[in-house]
Amino acid sequence: MTFSIAGRCARSGAFGVAITTSSIAVGARCPHARAGVGAVSTQNVTDPNLGPMLLDLMAQGSSARDAIDSVTRDRPFIDYRQLTAVDRSGNSASWSGSQILGTHGVSEQRDCVAAGNLLKSAALPKAMTDTFAANADRHLAERLLRSLEAGLASGGEEGPVHSAALIVHHEQAFPLVNLRVDWDDDDPIRVLRKLWEDYRPQMGAYLQRAIDPTKAPSYGVPGDP
Repeated sequence: MTFSIAGRCARSGAFGVAITTSSIAVGARCPHARAGVGAVSTQNVTDPNLGPMLLDLMAQGSSARDAIDSVTRDRPFIDYRQLTAVDRSGNSASWSGSQILGTHGVSEQRDCVAAGNLLKSAALPKAMTDTFAANADRHLAERLLRSLEAGLASGGEEGPVHSAALIVHHEQAFPLVNLRVDWDDDDPIRVLRKLWEDYRPQMGAYLQRAIDPTKAPSYGVPGDP
């Protein structure tokens, strides 16, 4: 049903998530990140409430492991949830309940954690974290997206995926990158790649307009002098 990677850039301190699934609009429910705090994915039969809960705990000083232990303790229906988290120190942690669908797996590494369910191979998450580690010189969004592509190349889900999302939070309360493919019949990861390639050269300008529009480049629209 879903595979994802949550990661931290040790150089910049940015956090992000790349995720894809067979259902519609995965970006509306599953990926969560917060500047200076961490990144989280909530998946399988997801409860989106758990994302902000985990980030709140990590903001208060909990490690990724302690935060996940806290939200999973005695929570109703927690056996249906699959959770991943990376904290500000680069520690990663996960939870996979007893009701996770189909073949599933998790790979926890320094600065990243990948997980999936209804997979063709339980080895898929490790292919994603290995790719993340091998691209440490790239922008976090690029590293996450390459990891997602590696997951698809290593087998992907049992069935076709239809939605995908890529988020990165850095120094602001709003996301630096927030790209979504809510439905595509053929290849939402390919569409997400095209969105990122189009957005990447404009990313800095959009950030500058928020920080100080007097120093930002022209808008490049009709009527703009």
